[in-house]
Amino acid sequence: MPLQIVINIIIAVMWMFLSESYAFSTFFIGYLLGIGLLFILQRFIPDSFYMKRVWKFIKLILLFIRELVLSNIDIVKLVYKPKLDIQPGIFALPIELKSNFEITLLANLITLTPGTLSIAVSEDHSKIYIHAMDIPDVEQSINDIKETFEKAIMEVTR
Repeated sequence: MPLQIVINIIIAVMWMFLSESYAFSTFFIGYLLGIGLLFILQRFIPDSFYMKRVWKFIKLILLFIRELVLSNIDIVKLVYKPKLDIQPGIFALPIELKSNFEITLLANLITLTPGTLSIAVSEDHSKIYIHAMDIPDVEQSINDIKETFEKAIMEVTR
């Protein structure tokens, strides 16, 4: 557990003792006060302010929800076309992610997005093979994934 989170919990517990109230709301207010103190004193703490990472994680979740809705709309458009003119295929996505957690997270986000499926990860962990329901432009698909999911994952984990 990062040092800042431990400090923040200690501040919240101290606030509960000083307030002589042991309700969750008192702990939550103390936790918010701790966040404020850590933000004010962040130049004296060696690590970066941990709420920045929390915010980036929330942005990743919102990005996934946006991509999920947009891809669902695209799939509905494809399914309800009178003539099915899709170009399914498999392509290799070169990745910059290093840890198993990062690669697994990216593969799962791709698979959970309708119209795409992560098939395999290369032996050297440098590529993810993806099946897409409709690939008019492979390079555009690669750039879309790299600029959305991969970039957001690197912001959260590094």
